[in-house]
Amino acid sequence: MFFSDKILSFLNTLQLDIDLPNEIEVMNPYKDKVTMQVCTQFYKKYYSDNIKRRMIIGINPGRFGGGITGVPFTDPIRLKKECDIDNPLPPKQELSSVFVYDVINAFGGKEKFYKIFYITSVSPLGFTRHGKNLNYYDDKNLQNNIKDFVVDGMNEQLKFGIDREVAFCLGDGKNYKYLSKLNDEKKFFDKIIPLSHPRFIMQYKLKKKEEYIQSYLEKLES
Repeated sequence: MFFSDKILSFLNTLQLDIDLPNEIEVMNPYKDKVTMQVCTQFYKKYYSDNIKRRMIIGINPGRFGGGITGVPFTDPIRLKKECDIDNPLPPKQELSSVFVYDVINAFGGKEKFYKIFYITSVSPLGFTRHGKNLNYYDDKNLQNNIKDFVVDGMNEQLKFGIDREVAFCLGDGKNYKYLSKLNDEKKFFDKIIPLSHPRFIMQYKLKKKEEYIQSYLEKLES
């Protein structure tokens, strides 16, 4: 099996069977036929090999990026414009996706980047409350309740062919704190390197975007 086959098999079986607290809903794009079609095209295009990769770990999918395309930090616009994958999904922009593809292009392009890195999230399924994105750590009951799901998902993804020497965490605050604590307990990786979250950069540090891109490159290439 290629790396792509392992990813797609994992995504097809994702299911979160827990009691969700406080009007929270799970966002599972992989139940949608169209999403799985474009998602399959993406992974077949960039991961049809058995190359060992390093993991980049976000928080959880958002409504306008991975929550709709099934590809982490890749909105429908980037899927078409950057990856040349036609799709009928609503052409909505996600700020995080814009930054991530700026980094990818500065790194040397999609083919080079995706041969080295595999992007995922602490929770590969997303969450909403009252129609708005919710990060897993913003509700303590949710954070506690998904631990087994997170651990099982991480262990399954490590089987794809992941370099366990180092991983990168998107988010140097709460996401890094949670992932580091979990890693201390479960020993997924020898080392986790934090990166400022793309949305934080685009929303609050836009004038310094180029500095953040260079910081990403230095850490990813180290």
